[in-house]
Amino acid sequence: MITAKIIDNIWATRKADCLNGLKFMQAEIIGGGIDTGKKIIVVDTISAGIGDRVVVTTGSSARRMLGNDNIPVDAVVVGIIDEDCEFE
Repeated sequence: MITAKIIDNIWATRKADCLNGLKFMQAEIIGGGIDTGKKIIVVDTISAGIGDRVVVTTGSSARRMLGNDNIPVDAVVVGIIDEDCEFE
């Protein structure tokens, strides 16, 4: 799983039938490491908004969240981060 910030909506005028009804968003990875700043397209099933920090799952786990292992999706928002937590 990775942490990211939702930065924009993605509009598709045409897409595969199996993707109809899914909301696409552009997210920027913020979790640190070599991928920080990388932009990815995610499917949002929990109504995250632009500016929200989110938890994203990728790969086969993302497809499982949508209930279809054959759907061509690689990243799905699975949580919205409400606040920063500091651990001692």
